[in-house]
Amino acid sequence: MSLRADLAIIAELINDDARVLDLGCGEGELLAHLQAHKSVNGYGLDVDPEHIRVCLDKGVNVIEQDLDEGLANFPDSSFDMVVMTETLQSVREPDRLLREMLRIAEECIITFPNFGHWRCRLQLAFLGRMPVAKHIPHSWFDTPNIHLCTFRDFENLADSLGFPIIERRVVDHQHAQSTLGSLLPNLLGPVAFYRLGRANA
Repeated sequence: MSLRADLAIIAELINDDARVLDLGCGEGELLAHLQAHKSVNGYGLDVDPEHIRVCLDKGVNVIEQDLDEGLANFPDSSFDMVVMTETLQSVREPDRLLREMLRIAEECIITFPNFGHWRCRLQLAFLGRMPVAKHIPHSWFDTPNIHLCTFRDFENLADSLGFPIIERRVVDHQHAQSTLGSLLPNLLGPVAFYRLGRANA
């Protein structure tokens, strides 16, 4: 079974034998792949009992935990990499969680949808409605997203916290790298993958 396109990008960014924590790991697809192909020592966090059951069936270590409760149960530098896919915009305190991620790991990888994408701008400007698009599929009343941000917003946050952006990959709706999206990411890029390091000394 082939790895989902967005998870394949993340897997490329993780070194062999790394200690990895996957926040909101779902059914453990990424960690199962990393264990099989990169010999990682991984753990996942999730709140859905069915996801946890599937992870355990796959041999993925998983902990039932709400990300809004923070990561205080993990000591400093417990991991080499923390991963959070399409979840940043749905937690109560993204800045606090980001600090915690880079307290317990040397680096983190974060992906999220861009609310500054041109389709979103057009819907707000000409329809006067909250945007719905392929990368933001929920209506305003049933969305899990509570903190809407653009790439520029996220980069400003990372800069204010002193977390250097090691790498950014802007992709299209199929998670293929986009030349146009790389030229004007905040306008043309629907989704980005950010790899961040710890705060500058």
